[in-house]
Formats: sequence, structure tokens, C-alpha cells
Amino acid sequence: MELHLHKRNLEEFKIRMRKRFPQLTELDLQHEEGKEERMLRMIAYKLHKTKRELQAIISGL
Repeated sequence: MELHLHKRNLEEFKIRMRKRFPQLTELDLQHEEGKEERMLRMIAYKLHKTKRELQAIISGL
């Protein structure tokens, strides 16, 4: 899963994900440079979604 987040995009991504999925915590959306894949796997796990489903959700944000 590819996701390139810049600081501005990251904040917008977090806001939109938290609005759509209130069960996500700040810790779930914690971003470390170069570890986007890890964050996305954690989000997919918490939402009980597959990689493909999560990609569709992100594309629709």
C-alpha cells in the first residue's frame, strides 16, 4: 500500500479518518517518517479491513 504523506496532508488525513472512524485514536494515526506502511497496517487491523478495502477508503477521502 503506497501512501506518501506530507505534513499538511497528514493532518488532513488524520482529521478525515477520525471523522469517518471515531474508534481510531491519535496513537493509531501516529506517523513516523518512512513508516507509513506500519501505520496503515495498524489502521486496517483496527477497522477490520483488508489492504484493498483500506486503499478504497483512503482514495475516497
